[in-house]
Amino acid sequence: MRVYTRALQDIKHTSITNIIIMTKITKKMALDYHHMDDKPGKICVVPTKPYQSQNDLSLAYSPGVGFPCLEIKDNADDVYKYTNKGNLVGVVSNCTAVLGLGDIGPLAGKPVMEGKALLFKIFAGLDSFDIELDEKDPEKFIAAVKAIAPTFGGINLEDIKAPECFEIERRLKEECDIPIMHDDQHGTAIISGAGLINALEIQGKKAKDVKLVVNGAGAAAICCTRLYMQLGVKKENIVMCDSRGVITTRREKLTEQKKEFATKRKIETLAEAMVGADVFLGLSVKDVVTPEMIQSMADKPIVFALANPDPEIEYSKAIASRPDLIFATGRSDYPNQINNVLGFPYIFRGAIDCSATEINSAMELAAVHAIADLAKKTVPPVVNAAYKMNNLKFGPQYILPKALDPRLIETVSTAVAKAAMESGVARRPIDDLDAYRSELRKVLGYDDKLLRRFTDTAKNSPKRVVFAQANTDNMLQAAVESYKSGICFPILLGNDEMIAKRAKKLDLDLKGITIVNPRHDREERRRARYAKMHMNKHQRDGINLTEATEKMFDRNYFGMMMVETGEADAFITGTFAGSGNTVKIAKEVIGIKPGFKHFATLHILNTKRGTFFLADTSINHENSTEELVDIARLTYDAVKYFAHYPVMAMLSYSNFGSNPEHGPGEIHEAVEILHRDYPEIAVEGEMQVQYALNKQLRDKQFPFNKIVGKDVNTLIFPNLSAANTVFQMLLEMGAAEIVGPIQIGLNKPIHFTSIDTSVRDIVNLTTMAVIDANVYEKTSIKK
Repeated sequence: MRVYTRALQDIKHTSITNIIIMTKITKKMALDYHHMDDKPGKICVVPTKPYQSQNDLSLAYSPGVGFPCLEIKDNADDVYKYTNKGNLVGVVSNCTAVLGLGDIGPLAGKPVMEGKALLFKIFAGLDSFDIELDEKDPEKFIAAVKAIAPTFGGINLEDIKAPECFEIERRLKEECDIPIMHDDQHGTAIISGAGLINALEIQGKKAKDVKLVVNGAGAAAICCTRLYMQLGVKKENIVMCDSRGVITTRREKLTEQKKEFATKRKIETLAEAMVGADVFLGLSVKDVVTPEMIQSMADKPIVFALANPDPEIEYSKAIASRPDLIFATGRSDYPNQINNVLGFPYIFRGAIDCSATEINSAMELAAVHAIADLAKKTVPPVVNAAYKMNNLKFGPQYILPKALDPRLIETVSTAVAKAAMESGVARRPIDDLDAYRSELRKVLGYDDKLLRRFTDTAKNSPKRVVFAQANTDNMLQAAVESYKSGICFPILLGNDEMIAKRAKKLDLDLKGITIVNPRHDREERRRARYAKMHMNKHQRDGINLTEATEKMFDRNYFGMMMVETGEADAFITGTFAGSGNTVKIAKEVIGIKPGFKHFATLHILNTKRGTFFLADTSINHENSTEELVDIARLTYDAVKYFAHYPVMAMLSYSNFGSNPEHGPGEIHEAVEILHRDYPEIAVEGEMQVQYALNKQLRDKQFPFNKIVGKDVNTLIFPNLSAANTVFQMLLEMGAAEIVGPIQIGLNKPIHFTSIDTSVRDIVNLTTMAVIDANVYEKTSIKK
């Protein structure tokens, strides 16, 4: 069985696992979210094997199940072959330190643990069961977890209060042979440790030289301080404070953990400790740090104020206190969020994939450095768009990767698995780490992480989207759903009364949505203005004012002119099978990008084998060599934008010149041009689809090909008939999650879809149109 998440986001508001974009969450929103569709909670269980027939059931249970049982009895490692243990995490808690709520008990804490299970699934593809134990006695808690440990590939301990959590984790790591980690301790330490490495580099300081002040002496603070010492911070340069002030050797009745960091210095208060300090780490309460304290620190200080939910000093006050400060919090609405979700999903992914017996310090440090190094690499455009940034890059405002960075899973998980193998705790070593990285990119299968990332991006900067066929049920419903989801501000084209009647019939609320009737008298001045502009643009193409005026009664002309004039940001129109007239209008009104003579459409397929990109799926019928070259170039740029490295195959019934007649000949010539004029594009062909998708077969039969050893993720079809047939077949068979068609090559965001497209698909296309509009806006600003 596999646990699937039912929701797109978790609303667990901690200083560390505060996910992505903070919005105003009301009590009603939260309660409705957890009970939506009359399906309480956030996770459920579904079968992964057939179960329709009696034979299926006999294989799934008695008598067939006995055979894998006997195999596992003879060889315990076969449990990873025949069960889900190798993809299953237990989220285990006694709920004695839940968020900022404290000891609220196992029932009240269950929504949080379900939320953690959700995060494992959506970020790393790991299935998870949440287990809330009604047990505060450490010995009994340890015994219970040990007893259920064989079920899981790893156990995430969560929200267990200090100091008991230290002993519980230590004992379980010693006495169990699977990866176990108390995320409240180590997750915070790993992510903040990565931030510290990069902040020190930016400030020009070395760990061995800095003076560190830690405010807070709970589990996270202790673990962070220990890890910082592993990174080079010297113990004699550390001062730790709790609610009573500086922890000194003069104080009595200290816990063992506090004794570890008690100082002999003759200081008593946090303010005294901050004088001359290089780094401040806060895991305490809000408003305990003042601007004066930060001003008393050394030159170029680093402040990590991670109190939940409000930092030790308000962001604006900290930033205003001095210009040379690097400041981080646990909040997503400020730069430099210290967010555990950058770590724990991928740490467990890497540890479980190699069957590590533990998560040791080598693995934790590998995660630290992998996360730190990723922040220094070029940020994919899709991440910039998600956070409404033009050019995120390593520096004082960007010391850690963003949580929506799609590279995290392959970067962190691979580093952790490699460290597990090098430190000798991996029972199932991974032979080919490059192949493993490739598999990690595909690990989520049908879980729509790619689409969720697009949706989050669109919600961050919604745009004005014109819906041409607002008088159809599906497009009207999609427009309303997109508006309610925060994706866009819809502009509906059509008769006001007819749209209102249709909305009433469908029980849709049109409040806040703009309706424009291009044929109404009140639009006469706008039609005249559009017509004059259009005539001026095409007067030497035979279009006069009368003809241009007549065109503006057409909703496609009118809607596209709204985008052309900047009165809207994107346009979506539904077409019938013959979409040639709409394509002609788009070329006439919007035009094709400079450097190209054609435009195309792209479909994104999210499959069990990973994400694939198909082109051209809607526009060009019988492709010439010139058209194929343009389609390949446009697709290459689009795939790169979506944070994938395009490896392209030009498809045909012919292989590498085996049939030189019309059809394959044009493709063969297009590949030659691409190799000669655009060597940066990884493309091969012409080839049959089985050679495109099976690199072993391709490389064996055609070892001369220029994409040897590479997995093709982008397919360029020879003509529209082939492309459209393939993606429609996959869609109807349920073989892939499909997004598109996404227009590539026009000057502005104009998108086409079938008139009978489903509501969900139109919403998805709207999402892509908004992203397209944001990209266009940023590009225009740069120009």
